[in-house]
Amino acid sequence: MKNKTIITVATTGAFPTKKHNPAIPMTPEEIANDVYDCWLAGASIAHLHMRDDNEQGTMDKARFKKTVELIRAKCDIVLNLTTSGDLNATDETRMAHLIELKPEMASYDCGTMNWGHSTLFVNHPQFLEKLGQVMLENHVKPEIEIFDAGMIYNSEYYLKKGVLQAPTHYQFVLGAPGGSTATVENLVYLKSQLPVGSTWSALGIGQGHIPIMLTAIAMGGHIRVGLEDNIYYAKDRLAKSNRELVERAVRLVKEANKEVATPDDARKILGLI
Repeated sequence: MKNKTIITVATTGAFPTKKHNPAIPMTPEEIANDVYDCWLAGASIAHLHMRDDNEQGTMDKARFKKTVELIRAKCDIVLNLTTSGDLNATDETRMAHLIELKPEMASYDCGTMNWGHSTLFVNHPQFLEKLGQVMLENHVKPEIEIFDAGMIYNSEYYLKKGVLQAPTHYQFVLGAPGGSTATVENLVYLKSQLPVGSTWSALGIGQGHIPIMLTAIAMGGHIRVGLEDNIYYAKDRLAKSNRELVERAVRLVKEANKEVATPDDARKILGLI
């Protein structure tokens, strides 16, 4: 398994709309069809956000349920559900879909930060403790989202406290305004701080997309692509689809003499089975 690279596709996110790129899927049907297409192309994990009728991020449990059911009818991709992305969410609505749907994975944003130099992305310590407990009780693997180094040290605290359990899996999110910039040096440093035995993946937002992807592949990590993080394929050229971004990732993994992980490979690597 050491030579296999997991490709996660983040199809939708909470912020870009069809005005930014018409290819971004919004409805449960669009998201499910898009995820299936990306699974055919080589993605083994899908990170899911939901949107309401006005294209705003929502934690609507019914939309998650419908989308998950539609995807499950099509393929065996690993599902990783967000616990953020709705500005009106409460602690309860950020966790309710995990209790009902019990996905294999979900995001665990390990700290509070200034977001976009305009607002706060709040992950209160009390919420993180509750979320960790809900994940343990419902057998959901946390994907620990790291926007800056302090969040790694937060995760170590929750590991010692038993809120998180080893082996942990981390997703480095680089290039978010207010977080660590998407540089090779930052990725190398953050990776060096991880607990022994952890697995990890990385993404670069916007123009940091390709440098971070290439570095993660070279360092033996896993990668995430998708229109949530980057609406462009190249400078001044919008991506035609999430599948197009997945297909490029597949080519790069193979060019590095590595293998693209299947969903079951991903389950073994991450300890889901």
